[in-house]
Amino acid sequence: MIRTAISRSVFFPRTIRPILTQQPGRILARCCSSEDGKYLLHERDGLYDHMTRGIIDKIEFDVDHICQNVDSVAQRVRDRKGEMQEDEVYRLVDLWQERCRVKAEVDEIQEQRQALAGQAKGLKGQHNSAEFKDLQVKGRQLRKDFNEASRYETELNSQLYNILLRLPNSCHPSVPVGNESQARLVEMVGEKPSFKFVPRGHLELGERLDILQLRHLANVSGHRSYYLKGAGALLQHALVQFTQDRLYRQGFTPLVVPDFFYPAILEGCGMMKAGAFDTQIYTLDSTKHDPLCLAGTAEVGIAGMYKDHVLQANQLPQRSFAVSTCYRAETWSGTEPYGIYRVHHFTKVEMFAVTANEDGTESDRMQQEFVSLQKDLYSELGLCFRILDMPTQELGLPAHRKYDMEVWMPGRDSFGEVSSASNCTDYQSKRLHIRYETEQEELKYAHTVNATACAVPRLIISILENFQQEDGSVVVPEALQPYMAGKKVLTVQDGLPMKYMGRERRVFKQHQKKFSKYK
Repeated sequence: MIRTAISRSVFFPRTIRPILTQQPGRILARCCSSEDGKYLLHERDGLYDHMTRGIIDKIEFDVDHICQNVDSVAQRVRDRKGEMQEDEVYRLVDLWQERCRVKAEVDEIQEQRQALAGQAKGLKGQHNSAEFKDLQVKGRQLRKDFNEASRYETELNSQLYNILLRLPNSCHPSVPVGNESQARLVEMVGEKPSFKFVPRGHLELGERLDILQLRHLANVSGHRSYYLKGAGALLQHALVQFTQDRLYRQGFTPLVVPDFFYPAILEGCGMMKAGAFDTQIYTLDSTKHDPLCLAGTAEVGIAGMYKDHVLQANQLPQRSFAVSTCYRAETWSGTEPYGIYRVHHFTKVEMFAVTANEDGTESDRMQQEFVSLQKDLYSELGLCFRILDMPTQELGLPAHRKYDMEVWMPGRDSFGEVSSASNCTDYQSKRLHIRYETEQEELKYAHTVNATACAVPRLIISILENFQQEDGSVVVPEALQPYMAGKKVLTVQDGLPMKYMGRERRVFKQHQKKFSKYK
């Protein structure tokens, strides 16, 4: 019977044969499927790797529920339009049924081996008897069958988790279906400023004031990097301190988190999708260091702090915030104007909460609380912004529901995203084992909610462009003035003027037209 089961492995042609691919800064163990030509992630030091090595407990998924609702799960995958295809959901059902059958056979063989061992003990001192030798032959065959079936079960588990770990979270019933164009306007706050002159972009304003430098950095820190100088640096510190003060008054716990994490933590947060290494994540050279990744948000650090911890129900919800430098290796598509709207490193204040999951609404209420806090922060800064309920294709893997805040940026003549608030329900807690104990001493998976309180570069853009004056000066919002060393208006005297004499100047002139898109 076992031989028959093993022969059926051809039903999954070479799907789980690991191919180790070594590239600078990372070692990947990918699963190549000959059925569709895709590469499926099984990262070294990822969740599955840590689970198979016993570093973390087994990640629990309600596969029976998926099998019973396979059509709705496939529809969820179809609505997300991510890397995962809906046919993989149906394949998951086949894998699960085969895995259950093989698991039963493995258990049955193990019982037979134990029974045989008991019979052998009864023949102590009769090792030369025909009966004992017959037991030895049967034992060898059972051991062989057990090893073959166990290997097959391991292969099936590998394929199962390859799909399960890439399944997106469920969607809130109110989430619009579709791409970014289907975002639903929730609220418009404030009024757009009116100017008697043509408003300048933040890059022109920042360079005139000598508080922002992006030019001449190709041979210093590379493209998409920047310097804030003089009042520009003060503005960053003011925004961070202003945000921290408001959050601390609301009962948030301040945290300082690491910048480096193992891939398993990023994957547990839903940030290790296929291709992420090439487009989003900086990694250390694993031939010289541990295979660590630079975090693109403090959300990773706070979630990692809660990993493998159990909280008491009466301790929930827990709200915290962290200020961190965020690193994102995003490639330039050529469509984004030159400036600090999309950069490789920036400072951000991140909010994070862990809630209970008794009636399923605790995390929804927390998300609304975060949105309300964001609304208060940006209103106090005097900005015009809109709140959007984002559609399915903008949720990524972990979000059950996500709101975006977009501020009016006159230099762009459009709204630009400055923050978001995501309810991840139990997506992250299941992968990172974040649980709480009820009064009945029952362990349950908590819910997690995260939101951006202050993404510094984009708020600097918003302030420079919305509060600019005709002479090129910028009025400091009243809420920030106490943090700006008494400065109420930014002028050319508040910068750090320098004259560039390097050779890169000629290179920039050749591309000046290319970089002049930003008006």
